[in-house]
Amino acid sequence: MQRLAPFTTNRIGLRVVRALLCLALCTGPILLSGCRTGLPEEGKGPVKAAGKGKFHIAGIGFQDDQFFKLVELGMKNAAQKDGVDLSTGNSAGSLDKEISLVDTYAAQKVDAIAIAPQSAKASIPALQRAHDRGIKIITYDSSIDADFPESNIKSDPVALGQPTGAAAYDYILKKLGGKAKVALIGYRSFLPEPASKRRQGFYDEIKKLPGVQVVAEQDAWIASQAVNVVESILTAHPDINLIWAANEGGTVGAVTAVKNSGKAGKVAVFGTDISEQIADFLLSDDNILQAVTGQKPFQIGTMAIDTAVKALKGEKVEKQVALPGMLFTREKPDEVRKYRDYLHSLSQ
Repeated sequence: MQRLAPFTTNRIGLRVVRALLCLALCTGPILLSGCRTGLPEEGKGPVKAAGKGKFHIAGIGFQDDQFFKLVELGMKNAAQKDGVDLSTGNSAGSLDKEISLVDTYAAQKVDAIAIAPQSAKASIPALQRAHDRGIKIITYDSSIDADFPESNIKSDPVALGQPTGAAAYDYILKKLGGKAKVALIGYRSFLPEPASKRRQGFYDEIKKLPGVQVVAEQDAWIASQAVNVVESILTAHPDINLIWAANEGGTVGAVTAVKNSGKAGKVAVFGTDISEQIADFLLSDDNILQAVTGQKPFQIGTMAIDTAVKALKGEKVEKQVALPGMLFTREKPDEVRKYRDYLHSLSQ
């Protein structure tokens, strides 16, 4: 996933003109709802206007996977409970699209924006502009290097690596005689801080075994990308017998690559995040995926909206919220099935 450079002045000017035109056309109460679009320049459909007395909150994710789909479901659940008018968008890994979404929602005069920012630094200017217009900013999953957001809600990144590392430690000790050649699949070039902390949590556990050696490490956080990366690593290092991936895409890609390479039973995969697909991998009789530490995306989405509402009401909110992870292992299939059924129920 390539990060794009910030907008040029001409692009910003064009966006401002479009926003002003929308505002000019929306002076009447009937036309107002027709102008609340997520990305007008891309012809997206209208978003319902906030009713009288309702808060209008925008929720923005940065990747189209089950994690962010569950975050959005949590947002919708909280919005319905809190009587909030919710608009949702996804920047799909593009900083330009994120800026466009933020500027559009700011022009619509939403009351708050709950966002998983693309960049700790490059995401600041657009969010600062929104904040300066009186819009409350809530960040989730990732954060920015600024103090103006009301709250940051995310999983504890070290705790997302540590339980899986402990499970890998036991596996190496019991199944591999205390020795392992390991490959690490991360996303530090995309989001350095959380990715590094997830790696730290995992590596701090397995390095307790003197027979463990990390022989390959590469970034690949999208599943299709991770398949190619891991297959290449397995070809270059045929002695690798354990792989850890830092996120959902990397985990899915690593499992698929091991299967494609005919190394099921020879290479064990440990990962991060839980989805229906990952749960199925844990329940599969191919014995590739051994354990993952999952996040709580539904709860993150719910908390993002609840926190925004509290901030808008002038109530005190926590500046930093870190949620613990949940370990799922092949050795406890009943727990995996139960959570898979829960995930399925959320999407119905």
